[in-house]
Amino acid sequence: MQAHAQTLTQTIRGRVLDKESQEPLIGASIAITSTKPLKGTITDSDGYFKIERVPVGRHTLKINYLGYEEQVLPELLLGSGKELVLNIGLIESIRQMNEVVITAEQEKGVPINEMATLSARSISVEETKRYAASINDPARAAQSYAGVGSTDDTSNEIVVRGNSPRGVLWRIEGVEVPNPNHFGEEGASGGGISILSVNMLDNSDFYTGAFPAEYGNALSGVFDINLRRGNNEKREYAVQAGVLGLDFAAEGPFKAGYKGSYLVNYRYSTLAVLNKLGVNIAGDGTLDFQDFSYKLHLPTTKAGVFSVWGIGGHSQQNIEAERDVTKWQNRWDNYDDKFISSMAATGISHTYFLPNNAYLESAITFSGSRNEYRQDSLSAEYNPNLIYRHQFNNITGRASILYNQKFNARHTLRTGIIYSNLGFDLFSEGTNNDEHDLQRYVSNDGRTGLWQAYGQWKYRLAEKWTLNTGLHAISLALNGNTSVEPRSGLKWNFSPTQTLGAGFGVHSRHESMNLYFAEKPLSNGQLSYPNKELGFTKAKHYVISYDNQLREDLRLKVESYYQSLYNVPVWADQTNTESALNATDGFTIDSLINTGSGKNYGVEMTLEKFFTKNYYFLITGSLYNSKYTASNGQEFDTRFNGQHLLNALVGKEFKVGNQKANLIGVNFRLNWAGGNRYTPVDLEKSREQNKAVYVQDKRNTLQAADYFRTDIRVSYRKNKPKASYILSLDLQNATNRLNVYSQYFDLETETIKTATMSGLIPVLNYRVEF
Repeated sequence: MQAHAQTLTQTIRGRVLDKESQEPLIGASIAITSTKPLKGTITDSDGYFKIERVPVGRHTLKINYLGYEEQVLPELLLGSGKELVLNIGLIESIRQMNEVVITAEQEKGVPINEMATLSARSISVEETKRYAASINDPARAAQSYAGVGSTDDTSNEIVVRGNSPRGVLWRIEGVEVPNPNHFGEEGASGGGISILSVNMLDNSDFYTGAFPAEYGNALSGVFDINLRRGNNEKREYAVQAGVLGLDFAAEGPFKAGYKGSYLVNYRYSTLAVLNKLGVNIAGDGTLDFQDFSYKLHLPTTKAGVFSVWGIGGHSQQNIEAERDVTKWQNRWDNYDDKFISSMAATGISHTYFLPNNAYLESAITFSGSRNEYRQDSLSAEYNPNLIYRHQFNNITGRASILYNQKFNARHTLRTGIIYSNLGFDLFSEGTNNDEHDLQRYVSNDGRTGLWQAYGQWKYRLAEKWTLNTGLHAISLALNGNTSVEPRSGLKWNFSPTQTLGAGFGVHSRHESMNLYFAEKPLSNGQLSYPNKELGFTKAKHYVISYDNQLREDLRLKVESYYQSLYNVPVWADQTNTESALNATDGFTIDSLINTGSGKNYGVEMTLEKFFTKNYYFLITGSLYNSKYTASNGQEFDTRFNGQHLLNALVGKEFKVGNQKANLIGVNFRLNWAGGNRYTPVDLEKSREQNKAVYVQDKRNTLQAADYFRTDIRVSYRKNKPKASYILSLDLQNATNRLNVYSQYFDLETETIKTATMSGLIPVLNYRVEF
């Protein structure tokens, strides 16, 4: 960063590549259209560019290269504390190669993966930071998109088009990983706080249906996270302190002249720090979490590019009964609860560029997750009596290889193989009686394999027609279940600003290992494993889309979809009308069979005004239905069938200060959705049996009142010659509305009570970039 004529400036640099072959584009022109006079440059022999002394603030870049479609990157935020480093992929035109192709369309929200046709969008780091109450969490940012909801204020779980959040696949750096969220339940895909620090994130892709063939073991959606590379020319740091955590990040080059870089980040829970200082603001439970992540970018001159990365997090919550028996008023007062959740993933990947626009990408990764829970009741002498405990450990090693060949502007082929060695160590036991007789539910350890293979082809039939088609195969060695899944997407640009698309795909997902090994005792003293042969849950996705670029910074998108779910695990006991499609986590001891089915269908709309002229808005709406059929053949609403969903986001920035170099941002979000569904409690039987008994033939027939929530975010960015300072305040549920979660049977009063979600949650944060 340099100060020039008392004007705060910074550097914009990066690399321009062919999006499909990843080959550098030499001599591509980059122009900053928002400066007077215009600033610009061209890429060097390796595709790199650098523009120095750019005034801080918002800037729009135009990138042109002979024979390629122009790309526009609007309103990029340039601060004084960090250089802006971009990786830009251009798409080759199938017009004659002797002309520069000009398109007015801005690339906002277009998926990074060129094989994606529809039901997909990219999520930028700035959106993750900007959206009200997203609190730097990409999953919470995604909850504002069309067709995406949640069932709980305190969770970042993602409910896609009425599907269970268990159907979401998380990938980091192109590899499947365990649930990357703190305080995540076993088998869940969400949690309370993301392990992924915003300091590590690069722009990523989010899919809501009919995703490309390279994505397997995913039923409802895919979150494909990219970690950014560290600055390879300059050492930079970020320090952040807020309600959620104390965050430290560092990045920079290994040595001068080498294109390699490092990026590391560590975060520790602010609440845990305060608790250790004797200040407890978390209430009954002590919340403690920490996470660490890194990425090393290691290019070579002849051997290709190596990347070493890792992410890990540990979280726990302890709720201890007060050691004063005179203060115990109900049965819960003498309970001790301890919950631990951890995950880690690390890997090394290698990209080798072959002649004739081809590359080979291989990776070896290791990941693991731990989920532990214990509940004890204390005697009058404070001696613990075990009520329930489990410890589920999963360790996975993966090897994958991908081959990508761009034949020409029309044809690109991508194939790959993934092998996962799934290791597990599972234990669970509990009691439901006052004598504390323990029953073992799960006790098993071992390993099994999961094979996946895919091939996909992108064919640009003509200038206005693009076909993406492919095949994915998946097989679980544990029980031999196999699925072969065709995928296809077709896009027609029938006018310069309008597009029609259609997509189809078969998708499947295996169950958590603990579900396969649920134990049932036999009369002869032996054990059976009734769920070991469970097959994949499967879904057929059908999508039709319409996209209209109403003007350069305004887009309308409409999608209609139908999902047919089959082979769904349901309860073998036909008096139980539950289904796996209602679950948010992945553990039960009941016997299941693959005879269930389901269907999700609806229409969703997105009207998005990109960030231009210092403001933006995003309006998304969905009308949908979500049903399932139980083992007795009866059809019910799923737990997630709210039937309507509306999000409205708006934000504006104000330039302040002598040089107008500082920014005040104000962002609002309004969420209106159908309420959670739940099952009536049979009050008389619950009182007789001293536990909640549900009316099975009225599953999910009750619905909470409509869900309303208003979120506000206010931020102030101050740019100084050597650093940027950002102060922000997020008010989640600013009106303090207590939305209904569900109803439950209270054992103490033997009455039905209502559980509500969280009220107002303020999140204050202070960040320094230097």
